[in-house]
Amino acid sequence: MRTTQAQNAILTGSIPRQLLLFFLPIWFGTLFQQLYNTADTLIVGNFCGTQSLAAVGATGAFVQLLVGIFVGLCSGAGVVVAQSYGAGDVEEVDRQVHTALAMATLGGALLTVLGLVSSRFVLQLMDTPAEILGEATIYLQIYFLGMIPQFLYNMGTNILRAVGDSKRPLYFLIIASLVNIVLDVVFVAAFHWGVAGAAIATVISQVASAVLTIRCLAGSNGMPWHLRADKLRPDANTTGNICRIGLPSAVQSALYSISNIVIQASINAFGTNAVAAWSVYGKIDFLFWMTVSSFGIAITTFVGQNFGARQYDRVRSGTRICLGMTAAITICISLVLYPAAGLAFRLFTQDEAVITLGVEIMHFLVPTYITYICIEILSGALRGCGDVRVPTLITVFGVCGLRIAWLLLVTPRMGTLLSVEASYPITWLPASALFVVYYLRGSWLPRCIQAQEAAADKEKEARDS
Repeated sequence: MRTTQAQNAILTGSIPRQLLLFFLPIWFGTLFQQLYNTADTLIVGNFCGTQSLAAVGATGAFVQLLVGIFVGLCSGAGVVVAQSYGAGDVEEVDRQVHTALAMATLGGALLTVLGLVSSRFVLQLMDTPAEILGEATIYLQIYFLGMIPQFLYNMGTNILRAVGDSKRPLYFLIIASLVNIVLDVVFVAAFHWGVAGAAIATVISQVASAVLTIRCLAGSNGMPWHLRADKLRPDANTTGNICRIGLPSAVQSALYSISNIVIQASINAFGTNAVAAWSVYGKIDFLFWMTVSSFGIAITTFVGQNFGARQYDRVRSGTRICLGMTAAITICISLVLYPAAGLAFRLFTQDEAVITLGVEIMHFLVPTYITYICIEILSGALRGCGDVRVPTLITVFGVCGLRIAWLLLVTPRMGTLLSVEASYPITWLPASALFVVYYLRGSWLPRCIQAQEAAADKEKEARDS
């Protein structure tokens, strides 16, 4: 069954307006999440002490690695749903939604078991200090109990964004964040449950966000799905399509996590002041990253729907406009952050040595932000059309691989903090150039159209058989 998408503004409305309307809720959601993560850290640090704070922090790399892999798979579900929704294929969207939620449930259950069994072992492999190993293990094991609701929330919000709804995921995130902060205060500050209390608060907030998301999906009148428990099972063809697009993103996310671990290890070698300066810079730097990633999500959905509707001119126009909007905002961010570097650092620390290092880091990296935007926007647009192989290869080898090689081979020879910082623009520039060349050549679009038509024929044969 197919239905017209005449009322879908993403397919018919002003391109800049639609991109902004989609971008802003994602941006505010990311900002709010960062704020509540900061509040979470403050509560643990102030009421549990430095050791407990370090224990929670020690779990971050492992969590980021595993969760990032599944979030990559979620992006695959978002693309296939966006394309089918843009094409007006109601039956296919319904099948994709049920398959995606089944995958989230199974993936969450698998990761729960994996996390419970391997937490202490992995933390030991990461050379977690003995004095915080016990607390870190407790936090991590409790945290992994919330994998199913966390995955259901992530998958559900990807589905909602795929059909153009970026507002309700924002509302769910705000509610879950408030729940987490309130329960942190109750469990950590009032009940003195320590890191276990912080982990329990996180799990409960994840359950809250999952319940809100599933209720929304189940009660979404007018949407091309009718959520039913008896239909929650993976469809082989749909699972394959989701994995075809999502797995490269998952691999990309994993390698980004690994490269970040190598960067952090390189920074650690320069001492406490360097670690502190880099940590504070990351909090300031987040303003750029949440902006460019929000535009990346927006263009993926925009392109996915328009590609599914076979509006290929609108695909190219949307990509060009999104790239221009991202570049303009990035330049504004750079012009604000560069002169305000010292003031920004003084909000976090009064240590002059840390401030001096931090200002040097910002003055080097902030002007280079513009060299990254082609990677995010063009890879998002290509992913929206279902082209993931070449963009993933460019990112994996041009960014992650080259960065790790630089940090392992060049940085030890130069022996300067600047050489670590240079690993960013030194990898962004060639990767951006490759993306621009690949995109402008245009051979990817006919190939994606051919794959789209082949998939439609395969789907028709399956329905007729």
